[in-house]
Amino acid sequence: MKTPVAPVAVLLLALAVRLSAAPDAAWLGHDRERPLPPVVNPGTFSTPDQPGVPPSDAVVLFDGKGISAWAAMDGSPTQWVVKDGALECVPGSGYIRTLQAFGDCQLHIEWAAPAEVKGDSQGRGNSGVFFGLGRYEIQVLDSHENKTYADGSAGSIYNQYPALVNATRPPGQWQAYDIIWTAPRFDAEGKLLSPARMTAFLNGVLVQHNAELTGPTTWIGRPPYQAHPERLPIAMQDHGNPVRYRNVWVRELGQHRHPEFVLPEALLETYVGDYGRPGQWNTGKVRRLPDGQLGFTFAGADLVLFAASPTHFYAKTTDVQVKFDFTGEKKKMLVTVGEDFSRAMVLERGTP
Repeated sequence: MKTPVAPVAVLLLALAVRLSAAPDAAWLGHDRERPLPPVVNPGTFSTPDQPGVPPSDAVVLFDGKGISAWAAMDGSPTQWVVKDGALECVPGSGYIRTLQAFGDCQLHIEWAAPAEVKGDSQGRGNSGVFFGLGRYEIQVLDSHENKTYADGSAGSIYNQYPALVNATRPPGQWQAYDIIWTAPRFDAEGKLLSPARMTAFLNGVLVQHNAELTGPTTWIGRPPYQAHPERLPIAMQDHGNPVRYRNVWVRELGQHRHPEFVLPEALLETYVGDYGRPGQWNTGKVRRLPDGQLGFTFAGADLVLFAASPTHFYAKTTDVQVKFDFTGEKKKMLVTVGEDFSRAMVLERGTP
């Protein structure tokens, strides 16, 4: 009988719920009017030979074919390659990251260290899965009969928490992470409101139980948190070993009005500049911000714009939405309140 590579989704979610959670006081117990949960087809488990089918509400990041969901860290095309249905790290090519950004989520990702054992300790089958655009890592390592430091082994939150147990299979075999990620929260001034938390299973075995991260994970030292957006790309590490990945999917937790993306830096740079209409008071200025956002000064307000697509951006503190139209002779920005762009204000770039 083949051993399933199981997401164990029900147990994952149960363990990830905070102890302080309480029933919604707006509803009585067993209230027949209370909305029922949405129906999700759970898909199928993987086997060592065959990847499973993701849940019906998952965002599929890699299905064994194309890599359009991934890019180099600056948003340019990645040099990682697809071989035999797996996404393989090309040593020396650099980290890769998703174009889409995620906050609280359930991540399923399967990986395999090279079957041919080379090196030892941290030099053997090393990679990593990162949340927060490279800030927070759960270690990927060939830890089967491979001694290394505890907080650098497979299943560890790097340089912070060792795995509860070593549940790795031999090199060359597929391993599976199922992770519940809770992103850190910051207030408007950048003060930490709540730290990041992680619950993780490796091959169906609990290796991190609601661990509270002390800040970003780094090789040396434990730096404090620095404010950043709640939703950021997931990344995978090039550590010089041809580690392979397959069946990568994510389920966002919570309600979001729009998807978010961190676009290529070269594209974001094209939007920077002054926009306006001749003789009109309503001018706008677009500038770059960290982590793939744009700053937009308009009507006396400073807004942060988040990308919902390569040309469509929106603010979160007010219902302002923006689309860039560079298809014609003049480069234009359409600004509206709400979803209706048919009545949008049109600003032209370079107009005083």
